Amino acid sequence: MEALDPDLLKTFLAFVDGGSLAKAASAVGRSPSAITAQMQRLEEIVGEPLLAPQGRGRGLTPAGEDLVGHARRILAVHTEAWLALKGARAGGRIAIGTTQDFADHGLPEMLRAFAVSHPRVRIELRVGRSLELGSALQAGQLDLAITMRHAPSPDEVALISEPMLWLCSDKGLATRQEAVPLALLDPYCGFREAALNALDAAGRRYRIAAGSASLAGLRTAVDAGIALTPRTQRFAHSGIVEGSPDLDLPPLPVADFAIRLGREAARSARDLAELLSSGLALPS
Repeated sequence: MEALDPDLLKTFLAFVDGGSLAKAASAVGRSPSAITAQMQRLEEIVGEPLLAPQGRGRGLTPAGEDLVGHARRILAVHTEAWLALKGARAGGRIAIGTTQDFADHGLPEMLRAFAVSHPRVRIELRVGRSLELGSALQAGQLDLAITMRHAPSPDEVALISEPMLWLCSDKGLATRQEAVPLALLDPYCGFREAALNALDAAGRRYRIAAGSASLAGLRTAVDAGIALTPRTQRFAHSGIVEGSPDLDLPPLPVADFAIRLGREAARSARDLAELLSSGLALPS
């Protein structure tokens, strides 16, 4: 019996989480042809096709769907063992910057796992907006940052791609209006630009019903039913859900988040970046 290579499983899950071979290639830092070769090798090991044509792209076969859960469990155990062996004697500090999206959903679980394997490393956490965090990383104030990606950057070590969604209160909008009521962060915000561009392209009228400098403000406005907001699934909890199809809203693009390392990042920060690269993606 041939072993399931963790590198092949990482590439497979990058396809599952990104939805395309091109996004998988970007996420793992390989060429599309190399990704295709890896998927073919994994199919040889498994003995069944994992991907099949689906529309203009490719989707999972039943065997591929079965492999997803196994792959996540195998990589989780692999990561746990790797961290335990590498982190026991590591010390120092890591200054991490993250957007609120990940601070609320995903990052706490990863930091807990890291703390177990690196008990002597001190974590300093800064939550902010992407442009501010990017500037702090460039200035050497942060060792590692998770930011929304506006353009490729040489300090990126991984990419997390998640679809943007129209989100609203689970009770619906407080009032029905002809113009779409929006709750948006103050400029500059990639979600804001994506929403306005999508509505303009669709010829839909809208108005900014609530503005905020923080996600906490957006959450209050959306939860009250004042407005809709464009975010990812990470924002959809505690009474906030994806908008109903009868709202007839235009599709939104994919949001790309980059995990970035500072120039002088220590080995422990690189260990954490690798953990986040494999563990932060939302389950399919």
